[in-house]
Amino acid sequence: MRKYEFTLSSPVATTFRSSKAANSLDIDVKKKSTHHVCVSADVESAYHVGLIVGASGSGKTTLAQHIYGDACFTTLLDPTQPVIEQFPEQYAYDECASMLAGVGLTSVPCWIRPAYTLSNGQRARAECALQMARSAANDEPVLIDEWTSVVDRTVAKVMSHCIQKHARKSGKRIVLCSCHYDVLEWLNPDWVIDCNRQEYTDRRSVCRDFRRAEQLTFDIREVDRSTWAYFSKYHYLSEQLPGGIINTFGLFHGDDQIGFQCFANYVPRRAGEVMKMHSNRTVIHPDYAGLGMGLILINETSEIMAQRGFDVRAKYSSTPIYLAMKKYPQWVLTDVSRRTNTIVGGKVDRKGGYRHDVKTYSFRFIPKAKR
Repeated sequence: MRKYEFTLSSPVATTFRSSKAANSLDIDVKKKSTHHVCVSADVESAYHVGLIVGASGSGKTTLAQHIYGDACFTTLLDPTQPVIEQFPEQYAYDECASMLAGVGLTSVPCWIRPAYTLSNGQRARAECALQMARSAANDEPVLIDEWTSVVDRTVAKVMSHCIQKHARKSGKRIVLCSCHYDVLEWLNPDWVIDCNRQEYTDRRSVCRDFRRAEQLTFDIREVDRSTWAYFSKYHYLSEQLPGGIINTFGLFHGDDQIGFQCFANYVPRRAGEVMKMHSNRTVIHPDYAGLGMGLILINETSEIMAQRGFDVRAKYSSTPIYLAMKKYPQWVLTDVSRRTNTIVGGKVDRKGGYRHDVKTYSFRFIPKAKR
């Protein structure tokens, strides 16, 4: 336990208008121009997530600088460069991708665009990933200041959940400063310093078994195919929906659509066969990435399609998705391929089913009634 004590002071204007403003409320400007902070805290024992919380002007940033040094909030993100190119050279691509996905920035198109094109939430996640990469070399904690102030409250909670999950999974230490108390449950920190109350709370013994009371609720609805126009920019493969017969679903948080799922018939149905519908174009808005909603959306909509009498299939080139789907009894692996097929159709030859030299994993969905 160590004591941290300092006084924040600011010059007070003595101009006519400033004096009139102070006198109108009988404010003692000399007293109001200083803020004293004194708190004892244990930030040296083992931890993964720390939170410094308090209103604006309560001393959060200054306290963090007293503990970790004046340069603890150095910004690393270059707005002109893609975030995937900004990791230290010693990091392999898979390590960079893992860090970005770990903090919830899972959209590959967001990795390869200049950082200035990202939303506030995406930039905050990118900054966090870069800070983690830098700190890994010297085992220093990652510090992030006021990341919850640039996004709405739901996104702030989702980000908090992703950051704490990645910190614990990867063995990192991260300290966050925020003026919002509603993220505490989602961060589940090992310790909290409240600058408003000037109190320290050690949660190391309770955070492992902690269960937050607040839960986000989502629902799935059928949507018009036109909603793909918004989500297409977040998809790694194509901006176009498949042709032919398709069914489209949306994932909603309240009235906001935050996900998209499509099923398409790629192969004409033969007489007496059940029509095959392939799961594809699964997109979760980047602000909601990291909650595991993508696989939930795939599973729930696949069950709906199976109940309608379709033979539901899926094919992925993503190894993490392949490994995740193997855990679900409703998905049976039917094929693993690394080849390119050419399908002759009309006047144009097109590649079908496989991309060149990319391993793909094919699955068949087994509905509840047949499991």
